[in-house]
Order: sequence, then structure tokens, then C-alpha cells
Amino acid sequence: MTEEIIIAGFGGQGVLSMGKILAYGGLMQGQEVSWMPSYGPEMRGGTANVTVILSDERISSPILSQFDTAIILNQQSLDKFEKSVKPGGLLLYDPNGITRHPVRTDIHIYRVEAAAEAARSGMAKTFNMIVLGAFLKLKPIVKMENMEKGLAKSLPMRHHKLIPANMDAIRKGMELVEAVSVLV
Repeated sequence: MTEEIIIAGFGGQGVLSMGKILAYGGLMQGQEVSWMPSYGPEMRGGTANVTVILSDERISSPILSQFDTAIILNQQSLDKFEKSVKPGGLLLYDPNGITRHPVRTDIHIYRVEAAAEAARSGMAKTFNMIVLGAFLKLKPIVKMENMEKGLAKSLPMRHHKLIPANMDAIRKGMELVEAVSVLV
């Protein structure tokens, strides 16, 4: 099993940390992982993306031009990466701020109302974990206990008290994900 993922959005949305937590979860599961962030000099408000590869085999290169999964959190990222999803692949997005929705007919498209749920629950900082939960519902490539270990490894010790809220957000994302266009 090899899963090649791009996570893209604005800086400040937790894009890089989402990828890092997923990568650590894979490590805790004994997988080979690659985590390669990319962001502009402005960070918050600018665009950010991270490539994560999880595999049962050695990873030959972290450089990718096509992905099994694209997790998209803003319009600019949708415009840039929708075409990079391999045919038959998965595109997961949060519709908040999206004006042109995905149109491809050769990929699976799902959405999760993560921004709305994070605002509704008063836990804006769990937005990225809601999205991550939606992804893990669709592709359960990392077990929940390893995601919790990944959170513990990724977060500084002073933030470990937030692990239960983050795990709850992951579970909430699993409940909220909905199909937009699924290949048969």
C-alpha cells in the first residue's frame, strides 16, 4: 500500500500540522513516510501545501506531480491541484470559500463542512482535525490509536491536554463527510 497525498490551503489553516500528524500516525504504525511542506514567505494568509506519502515499502522520492488524494481547503488550491489527482483518485474539500466546485468526472469527490462545524462548536482550531477525520473515514490507512500517538508525538507536551479534543474532532469529521461524486 502506498498513498500519495497533497494537502493544500491557506497558511494558518493547519495544513502543515495536519500533514505532520498524519505522517507521525503512519510512523507509529510502522509505515514508511515522507512529509514535504511548501509555503510562501508570508505564511499566515498565503498559500501552503504539504505532500505526505505513507507506504509499506521504501519511498523512492518525495517529489510528486500526481496524487492519489488531494485534500483542498481553499479555491486557489482547488484551481491548482484538482487536475493533479490521478484518475480514480480522491478529492476531499471544505466548501467554505469555494466558488467553483470540483468538476472532474474521473475521480471520487467528497466534501466536509469542517469550517462550519469548527465555528459551530466554538473550537476553530480543530478545523484541520475535522478534515483529517473525513479523510480517514474515506481511506482508513492509519488506525485511530496511531493517530492519537501521532498527535502526542507532533504536539508539544504543553498542548497534550488538547489531544482528546483533537481526537473528538477527527471522529466528528468521520461523521460529517459526504459524497459529491463517486465513481461506480
